[in-house]
Order: sequence, then structure tokens, then C-alpha cells
Amino acid sequence: VQLVESGGGSVQSGGSLRLSCAASGFAYSSYYLGWFRRAPGKEREGVAHIDRDGRTNYAESVKGRFTVSRDNAKNTLYLQMNSLKPEDTAMYYCAADPWSFYNGGYFYTSVAYWGQGTQVTVSS
Repeated sequence: VQLVESGGGSVQSGGSLRLSCAASGFAYSSYYLGWFRRAPGKEREGVAHIDRDGRTNYAESVKGRFTVSRDNAKNTLYLQMNSLKPEDTAMYYCAADPWSFYNGGYFYTSVAYWGQGTQVTVSS
């Protein structure tokens, strides 16, 4: 199983980035997918979750700014990040699990598969 993120980088506040996560080695289309992030000195937190039918959920801190999507034909997960803020600075990880890892605003971190992460830095 491989999850490989790309698209991170450095942007100024208000800018945009699009993260990608290329997946292989498992039945991608039947998995729940999502994005987490970890800022320096903080715990890993859930950012976005997408189910097998494309229904999405977001952390309150990114609602209206971030959009998660999946392309089952390309086995690729995306995270479009707009109106970026300095507090969005973190290492971003994609995640995959055969079961949902979102429930009522809470993102479970006991996920089956993780990517290696891609750094996003937002300067003010």
C-alpha cells in the first residue's frame, strides 16, 4: 500500500494550494479517504473526510476554504486549499481506511493507511 502526497509548498496569507495524494495497492474506490495535519508542537488533527460516494465533512477551522475531492479513475485524492492563513501551516497527511473515520465532528486517528506527508507553510 502506498499513499504519496504532493503539492505542498510556501505561500502568502490569502493564497491557494492544491494537494494531491496518489494511492496504490488497495481497493481505492471502496475506501474512506481524508486529510489530516500536524502543526509544530500540536497534535495531529483531522481536516477533511470523503466517503465512498463523495460525501464530505470538514473541520470547522477550514469549512468554506478547503475542498476535498477524489478521482476514483486515477486513484487520487485532492485537497484544494483557498484563503490560506498562517495557522494552516502544518505537515499535511492523506489517510485511507475501509471504514469511516469521521463521526459527528470528530476525526478518528486510528486510520489504516497514511501517506508520508507534505509541508504547507503560510506566511503573513
